Amino acid sequence: MKHFNTYIKPYLRQYYRSISLAVFFGLLTVLASSMLTFTSGYLISSASLMPYNILMLYVPIVLVRTFGISQAVTRYIERLIGHNAVLKILSDMRVWLYRMLEPQALFIRERFQTGDLLGTLADDIEHLQDLYIRTIFPTIVALCLFAGSIISLSLFDWKFALWIGFCLSLIVVVYPVWSLFILKKRQLKQKEVQSRLYSNLTDAVFGLTDWIISGREKDFINGFHREREEIFEVDRRLRYWNQSRELQLRILSGLILIMMAIWSGFEAQAGGIAPTYIAAFTLVTLPIIEGLLPISHAIERIPAYQESLRRVGNIERGDRHEAKPIEVGKSNAANLVADHLTYRYAGSQEDALHQMSLSIPQGHKFALLGKSGAGKSTFLQLLLGALVPISGKVELNGQPCHCYGDAIFEQISVLNQKPYLFATTVENNIRLGNQTATREEIERVVKQVKLDQYINSLPLGLATQMEETGARFSGGERQRIALARILLKNTPVVILDEPTVGLDPQTEADLIETIFEALKDKTVVWITHHLMGMEKMDKIVFMEKGKVAIEGSHEELLETSERYQRLYELDHG
Repeated sequence: MKHFNTYIKPYLRQYYRSISLAVFFGLLTVLASSMLTFTSGYLISSASLMPYNILMLYVPIVLVRTFGISQAVTRYIERLIGHNAVLKILSDMRVWLYRMLEPQALFIRERFQTGDLLGTLADDIEHLQDLYIRTIFPTIVALCLFAGSIISLSLFDWKFALWIGFCLSLIVVVYPVWSLFILKKRQLKQKEVQSRLYSNLTDAVFGLTDWIISGREKDFINGFHREREEIFEVDRRLRYWNQSRELQLRILSGLILIMMAIWSGFEAQAGGIAPTYIAAFTLVTLPIIEGLLPISHAIERIPAYQESLRRVGNIERGDRHEAKPIEVGKSNAANLVADHLTYRYAGSQEDALHQMSLSIPQGHKFALLGKSGAGKSTFLQLLLGALVPISGKVELNGQPCHCYGDAIFEQISVLNQKPYLFATTVENNIRLGNQTATREEIERVVKQVKLDQYINSLPLGLATQMEETGARFSGGERQRIALARILLKNTPVVILDEPTVGLDPQTEADLIETIFEALKDKTVVWITHHLMGMEKMDKIVFMEKGKVAIEGSHEELLETSERYQRLYELDHG
């Protein structure tokens, strides 16, 4: 219920008009189909009596054509309105998911497996459209149809109406509940295996070379085949149940049809209805039952929807602290303080960070160096509020970082090694930093990152398509575009997570020069593993095993630290 109130109910409220119209035209479709068969039955019976004038059949002939055409029209309108509303909902959910994930790009790979993210983006969000199209809409239509049919029949014979209501309740209530009970474990198993397959897919994409080098590619392939066979078996069992249930429901539908035919005959014999309505009352049963049958499939999918909502909720929640976020707007001030900051990961015997203390005033340039595992990424996650210190504190402007919640990204921007650029225009990629930015503001930040001459030399300028991941541009150009996005966002703190990795020395030197010129008024935290550009830093800290090993300015370390001197000489040839 929590996930429903969070991810479904708000959209039902937002698009209630479109959803109500879709349900209304769905009811009209079933009504038109029912009246088509009812009128057709009456027409067949009337024509078999050979009326003395063909004009006696004119009205039912016109009605048959009318209901036949209106059935197709209302069905089309229902699909048009319903799918339009659902696609808008999915679009809003995808935008929401991106806005939730994008600021966390720096550390999200450490919190989630790529396969889990791929499964949520490609399967769970897409799967939720079925919640509306195959569950909510058909269930509402079926319940209204069930009630309307029983009430209409009770006008002729209330006892028989109760009996038919009991028979139809087997379709509307018993079979859906039975399906839900039987298929719950199987559907959850299906989702679990699909999730593992997504993880295996990412292993294949990112780690196949390692499998081949280790000579274990056959183990990987055999394991993948076993997973596929497992999901095929689950799918086979689901299909078998669906087919057997369909057969049982069709048999039950046939029995109800026969009962309606017998009742119509007795009712005509007793004078309750005209004999010409026997076929009409019998045939009208078919579209009514057809409108009720989808409810079994609609209800049985609830566990799968719950699992998808749970996975989406897990991605959103991640490892974030549950403290109530503070209310804070964007500020030009940015004073960062860490005081005896300590953090240890669950299951670890050693602190990832131990008694770390430092101060970064507004506008200072701070470099954090160290090899992998030294504690740089942990400090970054604490700084962004993704982790909560075990002891000590890390604060931004006097407030604990984890208390900011998502508002932390109104204060801090991140330029990482591989910023994601979308398959849209250069302008749209930069505008992600500020959706309300004007064209002049975008041109200004493009000039700041020294990309204006190159962009203006392109035939379409800022309207140039970047292709997926920005493949049309070089590594240095992609980083400059990402930097322009950050400048447009205009946060007081900018974190640089090794943005020059993979660039040639000349491009790296030019990019560093541009970055620090563009960010001269910002507080900069630079995470890096080598010493290019250290002369621009106000303070440099070396981390080793979660502790501060060396700290000072570039000039101080050159004078006092032989280790720093050697590293600097090696890094600069």
